[in-house]
Amino acid sequence: MASAWKRYAAGDALAYAVLEQSPNTFDMNVTACRYAQFYKELGEPELGLLLACGADFPVAEGFGPDITLTRTQTIMQGASHCDFRYRRLEPTD
Repeated sequence: MASAWKRYAAGDALAYAVLEQSPNTFDMNVTACRYAQFYKELGEPELGLLLACGADFPVAEGFGPDITLTRTQTIMQGASHCDFRYRRLEPTD
């Protein structure tokens, strides 16, 4: 997941801090977001939430059926940071 985030952040699109990274956990906070800045300057943060932030959960599903994402706040919604918490679920056989 860390390599995917480097692509999303390319060109200074995002500033983020990785809080924890292990085989089953990837926790990070996005502290600056040019996507949010763009949509706020347009006066359309709700559109940004839908188009930019709304893709986060489907993208997480694309990492695999055992990956979950929790995010409780976004810069786009006025928070100081976006809190991304990815978890790999334990197999249930």
